[in-house]
Formats: sequence, C-alpha cells, structure tokens
Amino acid sequence: MQQNRPPEALRLDQVAHAYGANPVLAGIDLHVGAGEVLALVGENGAGKSTLMKIIAGYITPRAGDARWRGAPVPQGARAAEAAGIVLVHQEFALIPDMTVAENILLGHEPTRFGLIDRAALRARARSALRLLKSEIDPDTGLAHLPVPSWQIVELAKAFAAAPRLLLMDEPTAVLGAQETEALFARIRAFAAEGGAVIFTSHRLDEVRAISDRVAVLRDGAITLDRPTAELSEHDIASAMIGREMADLFPPLPPRPAAPPILSVSGLEVPRGFGAPVREASFDIAPGEILGVAGLVGAGRTELFEGLVGLRPASAQRFVWRGTARPLPDAVGAWRMGIAYLTEDRKARGLLLQEDLELNTALTVGALSGGARIDRGAEARRFAEAQKRYSIRAASPKVSAGQLSGGNQQKVLFAKTLASDPDLVILDEPTRGVDIGAKSQIYEVIAGLARQGKAVVVISSELPELIGLAHRIMVIDRGRIAGILTPPDGTRPSERAILDLALGLAPQDISR
Repeated sequence: MQQNRPPEALRLDQVAHAYGANPVLAGIDLHVGAGEVLALVGENGAGKSTLMKIIAGYITPRAGDARWRGAPVPQGARAAEAAGIVLVHQEFALIPDMTVAENILLGHEPTRFGLIDRAALRARARSALRLLKSEIDPDTGLAHLPVPSWQIVELAKAFAAAPRLLLMDEPTAVLGAQETEALFARIRAFAAEGGAVIFTSHRLDEVRAISDRVAVLRDGAITLDRPTAELSEHDIASAMIGREMADLFPPLPPRPAAPPILSVSGLEVPRGFGAPVREASFDIAPGEILGVAGLVGAGRTELFEGLVGLRPASAQRFVWRGTARPLPDAVGAWRMGIAYLTEDRKARGLLLQEDLELNTALTVGALSGGARIDRGAEARRFAEAQKRYSIRAASPKVSAGQLSGGNQQKVLFAKTLASDPDLVILDEPTRGVDIGAKSQIYEVIAGLARQGKAVVVISSELPELIGLAHRIMVIDRGRIAGILTPPDGTRPSERAILDLALGLAPQDISR
C-alpha cells in the first residue's frame, strides 16, 4: 500500500451532472495519483458509471472541472484514449463475429503495405492476453468463447491500448478466482509502473485486496474517502448504504430432516463451456439450501442445465418426490415444479427492450401454452412482484434495460418464481448487484427455504455460500469432489471449499 500521497494524475473539483431534471452527481471532489489504485464503490444508481464516463470523455459534466495531468479531460472517448484514459465498460464492447485478436486490436490494427499485418495482429493480441496469464487462442472466434473469456478479451483490449489511467467498471463480475488473481497481479504491476487505476466492484473483499484508497459514492456524493488499510468491509458497506450493517445473511434454520424432494444419481452432461459432468449423484430436501461451489469451467452450470433439460444429459436414476422418472426436458421440469434462474440475465434471462410487466410474465406465458396475452393479469403479477421484491422502477411500462443491475435481477427472480416452483435453482443470483440488493436477495432465498422450497445456489462467491447454505457441494473438473455438511450452527471454511475445488482434499463425499 502507498505510504505517502502519490503525484496527482486526475483531479475532479465540484463535478456535477444530471439527466434531464434528475441530478446524478452533486459536486464531486476526487483525486487519483500516479501509481495509485482507487476503489470507487456504491450501490447501483449511486452515480459510479456516470462519473467513470465523465472521466473517460464520454459525457461532458453539467458543472465542475475535471483535469488529467493538469489539463482538462479530453472530450470524446477517442480523444481521451489518445491521452491515455481507457475505460473497461461493465457491458461488453466486443464484436462476436470477429476473432479474439481482431477485437483486442480493433481500431489499432498493425499494418504492412497498407494492409492489416495478420502475424503482427496475432502476436500483439497474444502479448496482451499473456499480461493476464491467459492462453486464449487469438485466432478463436469470440462467439465460440464462454462469458468469462469475453471479459478477459475486454481487459486485454484495454491493456493493449497502452493506458496511463485505467477505469474498470465491475471487471471481475464474471471472473473466477484464478482469473481475478491474474487481473489483480496485472493491476499491481501496472500501478508499480506509474499507472493510475479506478476500480469499481460490489465485492468488498476484492476492494480491500486490490486498492490503496476507497471512495464511496452515495446518492451522487462522496460520503467516504480514506486509505483502504484504515477500513473494514463493514465500514465500507455502512458508508454505501447510509446506515449500520446488520448481519448480511438471514438466520439459517437447522437443516430439515424431511425426505429428499429430488435424488439423482449417475448424471452425465457432455462438455459445454465447462468440463463435462461425470457420475454426479446428490439429493436435496424441501426447506434446504444447497450451495454449489467450484472454479470457473468446473461444470457447475452444465450440471444443473443438464438436470433441467437445457442441455443434453443422461442419468442412471432421477427420483422426484419419491417416484423414479425419466430425466425431464425443460418444459417437463417446469411442469414438475423445478425452476432455473440463469446466470446471464441480459442475454438469456430478460428481454431488455420489453417492459417489466411482460418480462415478469415471460415464463408463465411461454410454458403454459396460452395463445392470448392477458395484459390485466400481467399488470397484477408485476404489481405483486414489485411489492414482494422491492423492485424500484418509475413505471411498469419502462423497459428492463433501463433498470439498475440489482433491480433487473429482482425482475428475473420475479419471472423465475412466478410459477411457485418447489425446487429453485439459482445460478449466480447476486452477480453484478450492490450490497443493498444482495441483502434483499438473500432474504428472498431464505424466505423460499422457510416456505419449504428446496433451493440450489450456484455461486463464485464463497462467503455467499458459507452464509446461506446448509450444505455445500463442490465441483472439480466435472465431478462432485465433496459435499460439506457442517454441524448445525457452524459454517465450513473457505479453505475447506477451495481444497476440494482444487483437487487437494480427500475425495470421500459426505451427505
């Protein structure tokens, strides 16, 4: 960590902005020094993305002064990038039909005799990827890669632009532990070379691990700006939400003694983006929360998408409510009472251009076979969901894409749970949402268990699994490495989970 204040690279004085009559930023004063990593945190809607876009030249503020190396921040993204300011957006700015190399060097392609030099293009892209310890083939078509690899390509693209100020908006949201550590190693090296970094993340453990200083943005104003070493996660969270943080996770009742609602053995799923699933056997009871851990690519999502008919799969035995059945297809699983919440709400979960009423009704309308759209029923369903899940929206007629990430996720919950399922599978249920929304989502999950629903929570955040689950099933390279079943009132350690995920622990499975 930095011991003395570094030379100032970026300075903001009384920067303010509004969209129409709605103020977003109210007189922001902020500085970032050369060689410094500043974590900018706040709840969704606090103004973080707007502030980053002002610094990157995408938005001209209504008032105030923004200076980079003593001169006004250049207006326009291209001018700002030419000055060394590069923004890694929260949303991907990539072209699926291009190769990895073409995406990384887009707009900066090396040429020879007036034509793109393909050999140099590949070499430069490979060098950028290796900064992140990635072995992605630069000639691979982007469309053939999983979401975490898209993020690696986005980051490699930023580093290939030779930045001096790197703005990173939720760069780890889809990354696993290994990819995140590789990114952090590169950020540390970049700062040691004199680069400045502004890093936003909802993961407060990451904020403390990578930053020198933390600035908290709440309701468009900086409410805290202090060295990271002086702050705990509790301090940061309290500044973000404007009140003292109670326990983040709801109380966990004892694991129910009821017979399993689902028991599956010998489940096999061919290779997807992750490892092929082999000989998976487990069960889950009504009222139980089963956590699922594993490294990126371990096969967590593949296992459960195979279970609910979203990808080809087979099983030696599938028992639902005590009766052996064939492995269901997607419609069959829904009709049995099994619901699946996707990890990718933007591409596979919601219709971002459609209104909230339609999105909330999507699953029921699509799978019930109804040919007519009942707008009255849609309106009633959304009104109930808005109250139940505390969805913040100006109108039920706004598009889902206009909502913050946390509110989009609540709409996805409402859509997934509209059919009142008995088994709910939640894949990365709090990805890309702020700590306030996380707390609300955790209460929803605990509420499902209290209602007697069986709940599966697949998550890359180990504290989330430890705080929520009765048992934690760990996947390693497509196989169940172990199921941790701590005594009531205790929690497994992150080390125990990681040992299984990395293949370092004994392979016996306890239930």
